Amino acid sequence: ITSSIWTPILSIALQALLLSSSYGSLEPYDLLYNNAVEAFYRNDYKDVVRHMEGALRSYAEVRQTKVRCRLRCQNQHPFDSASMDLQFFDVVLRRSYCQNECIEEKVGTQSMHKISEDVIQDFHRRIPYNYLQLAYQKLKQLDKAAAAAHTYFQANPESVEMDQNLEQYKALEGTNLDHFVDREARPHQRSFSAGVKLYDNANYEEAISLFEEALQEYYRADVECRALCQGPQRFEEQDHILYRYSLYQLVSDHFTQVLHCEHECVRDLSTRPGRLSPMENYLPLHYDYLQFAYYQLNMVEEALACAQSYLLFHEGDEFMTENVEYYREAIGHDLKPREVRPWLWVNTFPDPLCVFCVCSVGGPLVYDSVQLIQNSQALNGTQRVLLDDVMSVEECAELKNLAHTITMAGDGYRGKMSPHTPNERFEGATVLKALQYGYEGRVPLKSARLFYDVSERARRIIESYFLLNSTLHFSYTHLVCRTAITGQQDHRNDLSHPIHADNCLLDPEANECWKEAPAYTYRDYSALLYLNGDFEGGEFIFTEMDAKTVTAQVKPKCGRMVGFSSGGENPHGVRAVTRGQRCAVALWFTLDPLFRELRLQADEVVQALDNQSSQSKWDTSLNINPKDEL
Repeated sequence: ITSSIWTPILSIALQALLLSSSYGSLEPYDLLYNNAVEAFYRNDYKDVVRHMEGALRSYAEVRQTKVRCRLRCQNQHPFDSASMDLQFFDVVLRRSYCQNECIEEKVGTQSMHKISEDVIQDFHRRIPYNYLQLAYQKLKQLDKAAAAAHTYFQANPESVEMDQNLEQYKALEGTNLDHFVDREARPHQRSFSAGVKLYDNANYEEAISLFEEALQEYYRADVECRALCQGPQRFEEQDHILYRYSLYQLVSDHFTQVLHCEHECVRDLSTRPGRLSPMENYLPLHYDYLQFAYYQLNMVEEALACAQSYLLFHEGDEFMTENVEYYREAIGHDLKPREVRPWLWVNTFPDPLCVFCVCSVGGPLVYDSVQLIQNSQALNGTQRVLLDDVMSVEECAELKNLAHTITMAGDGYRGKMSPHTPNERFEGATVLKALQYGYEGRVPLKSARLFYDVSERARRIIESYFLLNSTLHFSYTHLVCRTAITGQQDHRNDLSHPIHADNCLLDPEANECWKEAPAYTYRDYSALLYLNGDFEGGEFIFTEMDAKTVTAQVKPKCGRMVGFSSGGENPHGVRAVTRGQRCAVALWFTLDPLFRELRLQADEVVQALDNQSSQSKWDTSLNINPKDEL
């Protein structure tokens, strides 16, 4: 894939556009936002509008200024010539000075102003538009109220109140459908969606224009996103512990975080507002639509170039390869792919039943040893994956030995030894318990640390494979073994774990899954990492919503992991274990940090383990609460 000049060209083009804005000092958007909120509570709606619109303008201007300055300084001070330590740090310092001077020149004193994370999140969630729609409503400016309400709702589709407001606005005189616009719409997504509608109506000529526009907007947005990644990094996983690394480790960590941020741009640009998961196959799909639309207009050379571009993402795709061969024969010669960005690789699994299809997509598996066995399609569902070799045979054996030492009957099941069936005994243990036992010398420290590390390995794989647009947090982690009780296995017709969903109450008769208490409604993804397969029964099964029709079955074995989204789309259960013992690490994850596991204590224990060589004994200052379910 050729791209050596693509980034500089886009960067220069963006700078030309961004530099055209006038210079001046901006008032910090968090102060304007606060003034607007205060005005709202004293019913001064004109001031609400004045301050809130100013806050939105300031927020957008600061973002564009950062993009402009970072791109300019990146081009002025490239790393290409920095081959020695001093040269590298010279470039770093010059680029930093350049950016600070550039940003301060544009935004004034605000360049040194620290914005709280809460305010930043409010702007990301479009909270200002909620205030605006109420203020505009009070001021009888219904067209602006409708636009603000629509903009807020796009990023908060779960808001029942705003949905009702929108319906009321639509029924009022003085509003029409043209007023319901998304003021924060992303140009590349807007053009793409409009192009798909025209394509579906066989209006290929206008669809092509919009798809081409969407591609240009996408690449521009990608450059902007990556430029914004060049700022300070938070080192989220180390915020709570003492950072004692050397200069080179800190520099390495910073640039690793930058690369991670840039990788997230791929997900971010393909995720609609208010959604957690990206649109599948988003960028390659542009070229898929284009190749067929060009073909319909008898523009075969253009169709061939787009089909070749699609194959850069999905090398060897059977149906697109057939299209390429057809186009080559039609024009009598070959063409190179259109230029696309090289680092937007995704793993694909072609659908053998479709000709011009949208392929199912999974992200990287993070670890080279991990093998994809079945994707959602092969498992006859959505948001499902089956992987092997997540753990080695030696690691499985070590964790199983650990389980035999630290698990306790009823642990994790409110003290019930047989919570799901009287024919099996359930024993469990948490991460923190394993680490405590390790400190106390009751189990090998290496084994306790392995439990911790394996759970993090699983989390990273699930987060990456499902292309999640935000950090996946642990909700609950459990090392659990279920053992068949001798003498109680004859004529069993029950399940080891009845069919259920992990974040809603399954109602097979109504064909519904109710997301309400006592279900763990905050859980978003689940995974089971198996330690062994030397037992009878115990197969993991997916079913339809009727809790009867089995759609897929998984036979556990060492290192095998099944992952899936936790909602009603994935009812599942476990067949009866009729002989032996079945052990696994059960993991539930959440995208909401408010409901994450209290894993910080476990992290602190691990940090203490890493520093143990410089300590003579247990650090009692950690103050671990044994009731924390880690």
